[in-house]
Amino acid sequence: MKWEGNRESDNVEDRRGNDSGGGGGGFSIGGGSLGLGGIAVALVASYFFGINPLTVINMLSGGGQGAPVQHQAPAHKPPPDDQMARFVSTVLADTEDTWGELFRARGATYVRPKLVLFSGRTATACGTGQTATGPFYCPADQKVYIDLSFYQLMKQRFNVSGNFAQAYVIAHEVGHHVQNLMGISAKVDQARRRMSEKQSNALSVRLELQADCFAGVWAFHANEARHIIENGDIDAALNAASAIGDDALQRQARGEVIPDSFTHGTSAQRVNWFKRGIAQGKVSACNTFEAKTL
Repeated sequence: MKWEGNRESDNVEDRRGNDSGGGGGGFSIGGGSLGLGGIAVALVASYFFGINPLTVINMLSGGGQGAPVQHQAPAHKPPPDDQMARFVSTVLADTEDTWGELFRARGATYVRPKLVLFSGRTATACGTGQTATGPFYCPADQKVYIDLSFYQLMKQRFNVSGNFAQAYVIAHEVGHHVQNLMGISAKVDQARRRMSEKQSNALSVRLELQADCFAGVWAFHANEARHIIENGDIDAALNAASAIGDDALQRQARGEVIPDSFTHGTSAQRVNWFKRGIAQGKVSACNTFEAKTL
């Protein structure tokens, strides 16, 4: 992926080194209890392209405003010699440029999300974010959170590497921000509160697949404008999407697949919707909610 020399966003908070956070707690994935190894694998579903589990828990329990923000030391900009921080700042800038143009074309204004770099844990409007949660978007404060050590985990656990695959992670989380601005997330949250767990999970899958598609829309326009994609980049992103499909993760964690508990979509579905976005470059191509088949 060609990124060096492109604009870097100044909308980045670097909280690494000054993070603190209150208590923790375990997570129950898919309505069931897992061993430590299973939890570690299942949490990667949140690492890749997932919204914060704290947000999901809050939505399912009927809460709408998120947890109070805890005290947080003042954030600062990443150091200029931090290559990975420069990379994510550049990707964020690219999403800002792309979605800014797409919103203007629709007669709307794109509100840029802030990207927060943290290590360990950090306070958010959705509760305490932790490294184990992985990259996530908090709609209550309109911020994307990421511990950059996640990228090493991508490589070690799933053999997924490359700048474009890493950029895809951020683009998916920004996709959730786009859904928030468009009012899609609020409608989904409201609908899920009236549904059974099975129905709620199915709606969550459609929300996540749309964010995958939006990541593809970003890639289409970013490449058209700035020629960022190199040979092998798309395959790397597709490999990432395939590696973290619900079916693949459940098979690895439990040795069996339980479709009713899917919240992000199968490997094939995630690949399909990203490919649709990058092939057409249209927001209208990403209407997963009216698609008869996913």
